[in-house]
Amino acid sequence: MESRMNAWTWGLLVLLGLIWGGSFFFARIAVHYVPPLTLVFLRLFLAALALHVYIAGRFDIYPILKARWREFLILGLINNALPHALIFFGQTRIGAGLAAILNATTPIWTVLIANYFTSDEKLSSAKIAGCLVGLAGTIVLIGPGISTGSEAPLWALLLPVLAAVSYGFAATYGKRFRDVPAPVTSAGQLTASSLIALPLSLLADRPWTLAIPPLDAILAILALALLSTAFGYILYFRIMAAAGATNASLVTLLVPPSAILLGVLFLGERLSAAEYAGMALIGFGLVILDGRAYRRLARTA
Repeated sequence: MESRMNAWTWGLLVLLGLIWGGSFFFARIAVHYVPPLTLVFLRLFLAALALHVYIAGRFDIYPILKARWREFLILGLINNALPHALIFFGQTRIGAGLAAILNATTPIWTVLIANYFTSDEKLSSAKIAGCLVGLAGTIVLIGPGISTGSEAPLWALLLPVLAAVSYGFAATYGKRFRDVPAPVTSAGQLTASSLIALPLSLLADRPWTLAIPPLDAILAILALALLSTAFGYILYFRIMAAAGATNASLVTLLVPPSAILLGVLFLGERLSAAEYAGMALIGFGLVILDGRAYRRLARTA
């Protein structure tokens, strides 16, 4: 039975959409002063530290981490370290709003990957239609990057899409953690991904040679780690507990508008008509994948 959303859970969902949309905004500020791999490490390490403080040894976290550290390393790689690095590298050349729109294709890739690798989540006609519409929106967005005259190079447009593919694999792989308390899964994957990101940052960026970033970049890094990552996970699991995973997934539709709004208000970003059209197609594809709007229309009819 589908859990219902009340005014409180809708408010939490909108807040989460703003917070996760803010992650693209904060990253756009910070990546001008901190190299992407070092920014990935700072985000993951600070968020992991905050979640360990929040959990404070509850949920048998340390025995679980010890017993399943290999699985957490894989999840941390494909759900944190790799996609965050891809997005941050992309955001060195594209704005917060466009990166968020491209990354919003995550549910589409999740459906396609789950169809191939699982036996209980096969494609239906509605899912196929949603994927096709969403992929059409993606093509509209990255198409101009193929032209040499485009302001955003093709590689920068493709990286957030590849991050979405990585998130899709993580969603399928993450099903094996159903028996693990959600806060432990969050802390475990962030801890593991911090260990992955640390040597990459040290080797590639030599962070001890970097200049101290200005205050606005430091605040953006803290907000990215503590607000958008640590608190975002806590808020997401609270929504999921109150209203179910399907309702919590609606946040995917709220992240791009939030990132666009913040980019327009504070960074002076503007989207073209084609980019808005791509966002509309992706959003429509996600609505089709969700399926609830169609079911309600069918019940009304």
